[in-house]
Amino acid sequence: MKNFLFSIFLFILLFSLFTFNASAELGPGGGSDKSGGKSEPVNLNNPLTGDSTSISAQVLIGRIINAILSVVGSLALMMFIYGGFTWMMAGGNSEKVEKGKGILVWATIGLIVIFTSYALVNFVLTNVLKQGGYK
Repeated sequence: MKNFLFSIFLFILLFSLFTFNASAELGPGGGSDKSGGKSEPVNLNNPLTGDSTSISAQVLIGRIINAILSVVGSLALMMFIYGGFTWMMAGGNSEKVEKGKGILVWATIGLIVIFTSYALVNFVLTNVLKQGGYK
């Protein structure tokens, strides 16, 4: 069982390192719509820098989503540590061993949900908004 959980954890870690680029942002593209006219991106003033530079709504939404997903990913890492600690400190108590295994399994399922939601949001922000003339 330990080898199985370790291989799942290793797969998720390598998958996240090579698949997702958390710093990728959707910039203002100014693409053309179906009528052939030029559509302008919606720009917002950047509240973080204090200057008059503006960022698009897609970039702002992407940054917010990336921040939320990074916090949730950190919580999942803490659950992995807690589950492993619970399992190691069980001292032969089968009830505590099962509790630690359950925490690790549910943390793995949570990471799968996190990565799936990130992929879905990334797909929506890149493909659906591009077709709507936003990029």
